[in-house]
Amino acid sequence: MDREPSPTAVRTRFAVVLVLFLVTGACGLVYQQLWLRELSLTFGVTVQAVSTVLAAFFGGLALGGWWAGRLSRRTERPILWYGVFEVASGVLAIVTPLLLALAGHVYVWFAGSVTDSLGVLTVVRFTLTFGVLLVPATLMGASMPLIVSSSLLRDGPLGSRVSALYAVNTGGAVVGTVVSGFWLIGWWGLERTFLVAAIVNIAAGSVAVVAARRWDRESVDAAAVRDLATEPPAPVRSVTPLTPAVQRLVLATFVVSGLVTLALEVVWFRELVLFLESSTYAFTVMLATVLVGITAGSAVATPILRRWSGLRMLAVVEVAIGLAALASFFLLSKSYGVVNRAADVIGTGSLTLVIVASALAMLPATFLMGLAFPLGVELWVGDDREHSGERVGTFYACNVAAGIVGSLLAGFVLVPVFGTSTSLVLLALAVVATGVVLAWVAFDRPRAIAWTGATAAVTGLVGVALVPDPYASVMYHRFPGEQLVWMADDAQTTVSIQRAGEALVMYVDGQHQANTTPEMVAYHRLLGTLPVAVHPDPRSALVIGLGGGVSPGAMSRAPSIEVTVVELSAEVVEGARFLADANHDVVDRANVDIRVDDGRNHLLLTDERYDVITADVIPPTHAGAGKLWSVEYWELTRDALAPGGVMVQWAPQANSRDYRMIVRSFLSVFPHVTAWAGGSMLVGSNEPITIDPAAVRARLADPAWQPVLGEVGIVDWNAFAGLFTADDAALRAAIGDGPVLTDDRPRLEYYRTLPADEGGWAADTVPVTPIDTILSR
Repeated sequence: MDREPSPTAVRTRFAVVLVLFLVTGACGLVYQQLWLRELSLTFGVTVQAVSTVLAAFFGGLALGGWWAGRLSRRTERPILWYGVFEVASGVLAIVTPLLLALAGHVYVWFAGSVTDSLGVLTVVRFTLTFGVLLVPATLMGASMPLIVSSSLLRDGPLGSRVSALYAVNTGGAVVGTVVSGFWLIGWWGLERTFLVAAIVNIAAGSVAVVAARRWDRESVDAAAVRDLATEPPAPVRSVTPLTPAVQRLVLATFVVSGLVTLALEVVWFRELVLFLESSTYAFTVMLATVLVGITAGSAVATPILRRWSGLRMLAVVEVAIGLAALASFFLLSKSYGVVNRAADVIGTGSLTLVIVASALAMLPATFLMGLAFPLGVELWVGDDREHSGERVGTFYACNVAAGIVGSLLAGFVLVPVFGTSTSLVLLALAVVATGVVLAWVAFDRPRAIAWTGATAAVTGLVGVALVPDPYASVMYHRFPGEQLVWMADDAQTTVSIQRAGEALVMYVDGQHQANTTPEMVAYHRLLGTLPVAVHPDPRSALVIGLGGGVSPGAMSRAPSIEVTVVELSAEVVEGARFLADANHDVVDRANVDIRVDDGRNHLLLTDERYDVITADVIPPTHAGAGKLWSVEYWELTRDALAPGGVMVQWAPQANSRDYRMIVRSFLSVFPHVTAWAGGSMLVGSNEPITIDPAAVRARLADPAWQPVLGEVGIVDWNAFAGLFTADDAALRAAIGDGPVLTDDRPRLEYYRTLPADEGGWAADTVPVTPIDTILSR
């Protein structure tokens, strides 16, 4: 006869399950971040590409929840299946990079012929992503329904057990987000981080399998499960079972909730970028803050559910979520003074500022979201504990699937059409409306409570309407001497033009992008002019990133040249019109073709070959910039060069450590490299780079070339020769061996894990050599 476990043994079992769920939750978030990064290298980072990838991933999660819910009805060993699925997830994670690489080759082969059809590209991206991530994402989505169907939860207080599970799983997601974002990727790179997460995942799954096999030899005493809590439970108010119609209303509430949650993340993140450095760490903090709020709310739900439960409680929480979301913009608009005072104490570069702003905006609402989920699960499952796994699977699948719609709705419709403030109001009102409907059903005086809820919603709406838009408010406080000239949102970004004295300044997501000060214009014009000055006969050019348009504008004035510019944001293109005096009206020039797309994706798919390629000034430490500062990216530019073509790369000289990595990586790709403009511009080519003095002097005497060269100070041979800094041999000798920048190791983007800079001014790294070494004989 099997021995029945004691209450202590049951508590131990549940604790083991919680620990395993925390660990696998961490692994799941690591996978998600790595998959998104890997796929962005192939599909690009346009909002269409990223949304497609997210839709495929979350679609797999939803499918997993639905499928596992039905599987739970047919198995008596759900913990065993949970362990098997987690082991399989870890194994698949190990091979996923290979599958992603294969998907990349298929994408290039198929999509190269349909680059002008966004619809076809979207279908191809979704199909390939869904094909690669379907199985691992489905297995990940199966976890919650399987564990819920275990007798450890089915025979106990379901709401409090689910709240504990949801809290630890989301807490694990916090750990995965922070550990991978701050350390693992920077230390070990993408592939080894995949491997570490997979090994941990396999270990956790194996523990679950071993534990389940051992536990299956013992029968679980339902009374022991109910006594799982370490302290006596508080009295619980008797709740009348819900009718099926009301349960469906609860499910519909969480469909709306799932939609609003993901949409709010999009809206919040668009505003929070104003407070933070544009780094991968800042975005890691923002995501972690959302997850911390949900974790805390879920954890608090356990004692709350022992005292208050039912439809009325859920109605109150839903209304509170909407009002908290409305309050988030009020707090953001008024919080810049708080953040500014904190900066005086802890420094402007501290991530503490990001944490303060993120917490003010998101913690109240996300806390309530975490509280609502176990409440909703308990109401949806009701007395049907035998089918709890199936019902939780349905609940989870509907919530996640709605989240897909929410992220797409916010990125493609709400923000571009209505802007962030109105989008937030609409989303908040949607949640308040669900709370009002629930209250109508739950309370004895539905008309009175509905009127109260509607009044609360209107009050919140009026309150937000009286608060300045956070973007305008924060930009006013950040740059008090500047006046807003123009601002626009699109699906990709928020762009503004401001006047600072005599100059115009372009900001993208609150970060400086370009300005019309003489010094800035002169340097950007040189970046556009140098490649056409070095090339003997430039006829075609590619510029990655428009920015303020000064570089491609200067380049486009060269005789007989056709310039293609690939810019990620359509509103950046519109914003560049305001800088027309500085960029020579580049947006409307007949010989300039501006394409709204991901620059690296364009290089990956194009068959065109260019005499000249260059890129806008994009700091390598910015979030997501690593894909434009890697050996693989420069290989794409090298392969897109026509015979004799040149690639010109801006090389920031903030410190010697970073500069050496950039130059070393560039040298590893191009067989022939020279340095110009004090070493801040690198010219790479597949053929030896030679300069014909006679040809340069002929251009200087050509009326068609004189304004092109003259506006950057190249008025004679000495001025041209003075721009030259070092030849290939001198560069290679000075830079030496060491680490390089790759897609797998985006070292500069994850700069906090780099060793301390050895000191010294980067410009001193490269010895100056005479231009005679590259003159044609």
